[in-house]
Amino acid sequence: SPPAAVSQVTVRDALNQALDEELERDERVFLLGEEVAQYDGAYKISRGLWKKYGDKRIIDTPISEMGFAGIAVGAAMVWLRPVCEFMTFNFSMQAIDQVINSAAKSCYMSAGSISVPVVFRGPNGASAGVAAQHSQCFAAWYGHCPGLKVVSPWSSEDAKGLLKASIRDDNPVVMLESELLYGVPFEMSEQAQSKEFVIPIGKAKIERQGTHVTLVAHSRPVGHCIEAASVLSKEGVECEVINLRTIRPMDIETVEASVVKTNHLVTVEGGWPQFGVGAEICARIMEGPAFNYLDAPAVRVTGADVPMPYAKILEDNSIPQVKDIVFAVKKALNI
Repeated sequence: SPPAAVSQVTVRDALNQALDEELERDERVFLLGEEVAQYDGAYKISRGLWKKYGDKRIIDTPISEMGFAGIAVGAAMVWLRPVCEFMTFNFSMQAIDQVINSAAKSCYMSAGSISVPVVFRGPNGASAGVAAQHSQCFAAWYGHCPGLKVVSPWSSEDAKGLLKASIRDDNPVVMLESELLYGVPFEMSEQAQSKEFVIPIGKAKIERQGTHVTLVAHSRPVGHCIEAASVLSKEGVECEVINLRTIRPMDIETVEASVVKTNHLVTVEGGWPQFGVGAEICARIMEGPAFNYLDAPAVRVTGADVPMPYAKILEDNSIPQVKDIVFAVKKALNI
């Protein structure tokens, strides 16, 4: 049989495709947020959707995160399926009471009688040159909270499959995208471009097989890990790269199986070190069956423990780079 068609699709277009398909598939789905309708989205994720679906389905909101996140949660409680876009997740702090106290806890507090099928999505973590108030990663914040599902895509395939799964899920999902990945093209198979393509929430993906060390990352650092792996492979070190895809529930089994094989672990993330995603992975490995297979302490590569500086050279030094991952792998392997 002929090889399946593969084409290059940007993360932006993959997200647009997912929204378009889900809006078409289910009339309960609607999108709301700042600039999502007439302006086609601050990052052009919702390009063309307002023209196609109109004011009832694609809704421009005032600059009031607490307000429109609350509207989204209320709509979800009466079985609509809102997709609530934050222009950046830093602004979701204005609405964090709605996300945690109203959305995440309602199913439990109502003994399962109230579902809240809402998706909160938008860019998360550091962009470029936007300083401290617009650069933090919320994976650990939202991953901390029972009742939420938290996904963090890297590739176009991740973005499309996870957004579709999130919209179809009957529980609140926080989807943490990366602004710096929006314009990046990735190969997407014919299957990934079909209307029924979804990626199950809670399943990691091995992006590269290896035997010497396990690298675990989510979002943009997955790409850095793959680059570091090809640099290290020239020196005879084969890294296994795991793309977490989901922060909560975390697929620790895939990480454990890899650590059993490689005997070494390095975690990589853009967020701060204290109580971070890497800290959680290290603790879970420590407490589980894979701990006995570790030949050296696990190493975390994280963002610097400072508010993000504005100056470019300082910003670059505050975010994990390929060289930092290479250094961490050599430290873990004692070479």
